[in-house]
Amino acid sequence: MNKAELVDIVAKSASTTKKDAEQVINGMMDAIIKSVSQGEKVTLVGFGTFEARQRKARTGRNPKTNEPLHIPAKRVPGFRVGKEFSEAVNKKR
Repeated sequence: MNKAELVDIVAKSASTTKKDAEQVINGMMDAIIKSVSQGEKVTLVGFGTFEARQRKARTGRNPKTNEPLHIPAKRVPGFRVGKEFSEAVNKKR
């Protein structure tokens, strides 16, 4: 499923226009991105938790030359799945 298909499904289930559904989805994504980038956790009960995680600095290798290179520490976005979401994915068909 891509974003356009998600917009279609949300518009139908909420009995609203695609334009309104897209604005809601974009607003939700913007709010999650802003909160996580500021170091906050965003928890949607039953769905999951979005959070920033710290990656340590490490030494990698250039695959072409096999020379070692330094990869600096950085923050990356992470997602931890919620119980209901996990159970739905693992439900026997």
